[in-house]
Amino acid sequence: MPGGRLRGVPGPDSRCRSADACPVKERRNRQARYGDAVAAIVWLVAGILLAAAEMLTGDFTLLMLGGAALVTAGVSGVAGTSLVIDAVVFGISALALILLVRPMLLRRFATPPPTPTNVDALEGKTAKVLEAVNENHGQVKIGGEVWSARPLDPSEAYAEGETVYVMKIDGAHAVVWKGP
Repeated sequence: MPGGRLRGVPGPDSRCRSADACPVKERRNRQARYGDAVAAIVWLVAGILLAAAEMLTGDFTLLMLGGAALVTAGVSGVAGTSLVIDAVVFGISALALILLVRPMLLRRFATPPPTPTNVDALEGKTAKVLEAVNENHGQVKIGGEVWSARPLDPSEAYAEGETVYVMKIDGAHAVVWKGP
């Protein structure tokens, strides 16, 4: 019994006449290639879905992960790599895209915070008291414009010539405060 087989019992590769033309090995190779193609297609679909989901968030993270999945699909499809290698390729490409490409995209496409305009731009500015400000009346000059004013704390009063801060605009009145 050479090789541990019984006489007359066919072995796993008994149909092979030579090592080069073995249908069993060809079938195994074909199955391995099919499995590699399926893995590449799964990575491709995942990349497309992640890129599409980016439209819901707008912060470029899902787009970077989708790009990494597409890179992995390409490597898996061309090289026929195993799942472990695919995971490593995905991790490295995802880190590279998130750390290198995403900040550039955010600088280029992220919207800046809105600039306050009109009345919203007056909050926090300094004003000069033109007429004594108390809970009933008063006037201040804010950026060249004269506004009716009242103090933030009704018990306070500000004399003419003092500098105060505009805390908010309440209708046609600037609510001012002397500060600490």
